[in-house]
Amino acid sequence: MASVDTLEDNTAFAAEHAAGFPILADPEKTMVDAYGALMGVGFANRWTYYIGADGTILKIDKQTKPATAGKDLTRTMEELGFPKI
Repeated sequence: MASVDTLEDNTAFAAEHAAGFPILADPEKTMVDAYGALMGVGFANRWTYYIGADGTILKIDKQTKPATAGKDLTRTMEELGFPKI
């Protein structure tokens, strides 16, 4: 997960929600801008990027919804042939 929030805010979010995954803090919006996800008001679009082992972007889901993100992620990873772990 990537966020334009500060490291401190992301650390607090991760602790509050017991996040078991890394969160990239990008307050300068460098990575978000490079991936084309920066909105004009300084926020990042909530998109999911599926990146292959070789670094190639396989798919961009621009319809990401928090309520279904987990199921959508699992389904799309299976469709793209990602190995189950």
